[in-house]
Amino acid sequence: MKKQPSSPRKQRNREGTIQSILDAARTIMREEGVAALSMHELARRMDMRAPSLYNYFTGKMDIYDALFRLGFNLWDETVKKAAAESTGFQDEMRRVIEGYMSFALENPDLYQLCFERPVPGFIPSQESLEVSFGVLRYSRGRIEQYKHQLDTHLSSEEIINLVIAISHGLTAMHLANEPHLPIGQGRFGSLIPVALAMLEKTILVKGENK
Repeated sequence: MKKQPSSPRKQRNREGTIQSILDAARTIMREEGVAALSMHELARRMDMRAPSLYNYFTGKMDIYDALFRLGFNLWDETVKKAAAESTGFQDEMRRVIEGYMSFALENPDLYQLCFERPVPGFIPSQESLEVSFGVLRYSRGRIEQYKHQLDTHLSSEEIINLVIAISHGLTAMHLANEPHLPIGQGRFGSLIPVALAMLEKTILVKGENK
């Protein structure tokens, strides 16, 4: 994203325009598909000439990168909220899995961009990747805090990967089949408690599952 020194007022105006561009981009991605974003259509919706967009972004991939970073910042908030409000390991895992599906239902464009690969050739910048890696590091730290309570041969990394697989699998199938239904309903949305029970059998919590 291009940055130019300016007065506070101009900077605010610039930031407002950038936000409007990102909002319009997300609308296109929701309506036509994540990979369908084009600078021409974006400029039309912004009532701008296409070259004017390059005063704010270096190109379409730069816009995708900003949205990728936005998506992971929002997901980071969800993960930390789950940790802050949880009453223990099982409850936190439930909140994370439900939060993942909720994130996807509320932000289908960002979900696809962040957790799938819908845009050929898009590679997040190092800055954006660091945001996503930060969420993983935080999650690993959460598992480490619970490790003394767990009775499992799995490593923290394997536990995280298992939770990711459960979250993404249920969410992807829910979105593909019944995206109009809320969490807890439908063929796959209703399976979260079952998946949690299976997880608990694999990762026993001392004093609670024995």
